Amino acid sequence: MTGIQEVPVHALLADGTTVRIRQAGPADREEVLRLYQKMSPENLRLRFFYVSPASPRQAADRVAAGERPGYRALAAECEGHLVGLAEYEVLPPDSTAEISVAVADDWHHRGVATLLLEHLADAARTAGVTAFSADALSENRDVLKVFHDLGLRITRHFDGPEVHCTVELTEDDTYLSAVEARGRVADVVSLQPLLQPRAVVVIGAGRRPGSVGRAILRNIRTGSYTGLVFAVHPEAGAIAGVHAYRSVADLPQAPDLAVIAVPAAAVAEVAEECGKAGVGALLVVSADLDAHQSGGLMSACRRYGMRLAGPNCLGLANTEDGVCLDATFAARHPGPGTAGVAVQSGGVGIALLDGLARLGIGVSTFVSLGDKYDVSGNDMLQWWESDGHTDLALLHLESFGNPRAFSRTARRVARSMPVLTVDAGRSEAGRRAAASHTAAAATPTMTRQALFTQAGVTATRTIGELLDTAALLHAQPLPHGPNVAVVSNAGGAGVLAADACAEAGLAIPPLAADLVDELLALLPDSATATNPVDVTAAASEEQLRACIGLLARHGAVDAVLVSLVPTAVAAATGEDLVGALTSPPGPLARPVVTVLPAQAARVELLPAADETAVPAYSDAEDAARALAHAATRADWLSRLPGSVPELPGVETGRARDLVAAYLDGSPESGWLDPQATAALLACYGIPQITWAWARDEEEAVVAAERLAGPDGRVVMKAHWPGLLHKSEQHALHLDLQNASQVRAAHRDLVTRFGDRMTGVVVQPLAERGTELFAGVVQDEVFGPLVVFGLGGTATELLADHAARLAPLTDLDAHDLLTSPRCSPLLFGYAGSPATDLGALEQLLHRLSRMASELPQLAEADLNPVLAGPHGITTLDARVRLVPRHAHDPYLRRLR
Repeated sequence: MTGIQEVPVHALLADGTTVRIRQAGPADREEVLRLYQKMSPENLRLRFFYVSPASPRQAADRVAAGERPGYRALAAECEGHLVGLAEYEVLPPDSTAEISVAVADDWHHRGVATLLLEHLADAARTAGVTAFSADALSENRDVLKVFHDLGLRITRHFDGPEVHCTVELTEDDTYLSAVEARGRVADVVSLQPLLQPRAVVVIGAGRRPGSVGRAILRNIRTGSYTGLVFAVHPEAGAIAGVHAYRSVADLPQAPDLAVIAVPAAAVAEVAEECGKAGVGALLVVSADLDAHQSGGLMSACRRYGMRLAGPNCLGLANTEDGVCLDATFAARHPGPGTAGVAVQSGGVGIALLDGLARLGIGVSTFVSLGDKYDVSGNDMLQWWESDGHTDLALLHLESFGNPRAFSRTARRVARSMPVLTVDAGRSEAGRRAAASHTAAAATPTMTRQALFTQAGVTATRTIGELLDTAALLHAQPLPHGPNVAVVSNAGGAGVLAADACAEAGLAIPPLAADLVDELLALLPDSATATNPVDVTAAASEEQLRACIGLLARHGAVDAVLVSLVPTAVAAATGEDLVGALTSPPGPLARPVVTVLPAQAARVELLPAADETAVPAYSDAEDAARALAHAATRADWLSRLPGSVPELPGVETGRARDLVAAYLDGSPESGWLDPQATAALLACYGIPQITWAWARDEEEAVVAAERLAGPDGRVVMKAHWPGLLHKSEQHALHLDLQNASQVRAAHRDLVTRFGDRMTGVVVQPLAERGTELFAGVVQDEVFGPLVVFGLGGTATELLADHAARLAPLTDLDAHDLLTSPRCSPLLFGYAGSPATDLGALEQLLHRLSRMASELPQLAEADLNPVLAGPHGITTLDARVRLVPRHAHDPYLRRLR
């Protein structure tokens, strides 16, 4: 069962209205009856085909019969009133369920039926239903369109005036894209009262000049806001020049946005008053709400359909013409521009606002998310995608409410604009990395990095690096690759810049002889032009301009980095070397950045004559990192979206039965024994070395005789529940060559481990090959993650791993193979034979499939996986299961 059956959820309709979706049951009989009784005769006819007085009553009685095998009913309600109902009933022994849907007359064309069917389909999939069937009158175009627009595969069969529809419930990318598109429309509409309010009220603006509410009210008044402004104060007649009303109920009209800056204890009550008055959205800057106060705030927001930014936040701003709202308590108004900014930390928000203003980029929309009870980074990405003003998205997120939905949204948005973030919380995640087994290598830091990499999000380490990169992406074209030409007027500065580029992962290729000759013909006699290009202190502005122009148009490099230091020669001649950058000889096809070590600011944008700008950095390392981020983005954009391959030989049903059988006997959690582990891996076609289970010494000898290879050698491994690291425990014996050695090894294990040991695993000694690690771990928030890297006993010491979120596409699997430092070993390093890369990719895809289909799979460690030119095999595996229900991260619901 998924969460929708046990816990009611809230979701948005197409017009931005919030509805509550819950399971319908016996207590809803009268509500269901009223739903049908209020329908027009025509809608009743379309619903029941022919109308008899008993039809509504029979439908209500069916819901009143309550939960039963093969039946499910979901209700949609708004402010306590039933507005829609959807049901399915399985007709045994089939896995197809017959469905019906009904929507109140005055709620048509708002997306109620579609939303209910999405949630009903999710419940049905969990229950093993594979398809819906429904009969409709052919003239009922509205319901036929609902079925068609779901995004699921549908077949129709016409029989006279009726149409029989079969809807397959397979959740593929077409369906997810349709759900995503509907969610985007609803989300943007619901955010309009928050981000484009026509009237704003500030509640809690004190008489004291130092109060937060008063500061926000002052910023709204002085920020050229185009709408109406109200204040609420129980005693004052006016606050900061704004007429004050005693309560929200006394306002002359319901404002779209209410800014709440009252003490925490009063927040929920004020939110309730706002909801009753018809306020559309809340911005709560109040902090330190306890669980009861938080619950009251969210309850009011969901009951009355108000979107919420905060609490504990700096505020929000929208600089677009026709709005000009600054509802923050920042010291300065944000400058208008094209960067969308969403942050959780108010301090980070102020730093970004100041930095963007200094660079002249400015902001389109700024939202301080604070404790992020409702509006999230995902919401803001969808807003910026649709607002027509934003071309750069900057995020600072300390947590993710629904990272898979965020990843899908970010992946789409990043195709149209750069999405940048600060990867916050690395040191804390590093402390959490210490754990008792290798799958713990997938720390939250690694998980976030996997999400950012797959979604095309540019993740920086600091705010300064974020602004460095934003400046470059805002002002210059993307490079087509990693090759950089370094130009300097001082040899030492050029060397430092070249080092910085190399350390950032960029390349400084030698220039071809013909290009070197062309450059030298332009430059002073003492210049060198191999790369770095040293134009010397004698170079004039015109010579430098010609050099940069030639390099920026030549196909030998993808970007030009110019490092200039002030010299007495340039000062004496009056040459403005920076002018060579800001007045280029015509359009340049490649990005150009400069390093000015004497510059006071970390980064500036130098206006150029062609109405562009040149990023100028005070440190070569900052410039190089920004160029590296730009090159990574260009590479990500150049790739076609990957696809999840079909895998033959997967037995999903058998695997689920194995998991269910284990958890029935061990309802808490635990590690599978070797037999169950092997059986589960076999369900997904994961190759394993031949092995045998032996309960005593005699069985071990028999197994060794049967499994010994041509050289007669075997391996013996002890086992007991919870044993994780056999090498550390000295719980294995290698290279056993005959029966006497097998007996001696078994007796040694029994002597040392006694009754703890439940048996031993006997395997043939494996051939030589590259020892790798492959595994999966289920993150409570991010979902399943596939981890790959160097294996064997040193895997944790060297920590050479990469990770990607499942399900893996073909591109993800290739990236996993090439990301760890050990990857050259797979491709024939130093003359060694290359491994079977196809087999390795298959292994990763099969692990990904297993993790995606089995939410109970907490961790799986395959270590070592022996890889060679003729294939791969798993030498040792551990699997841990926990009770956990499936959760669809793409199902539309508010947090």
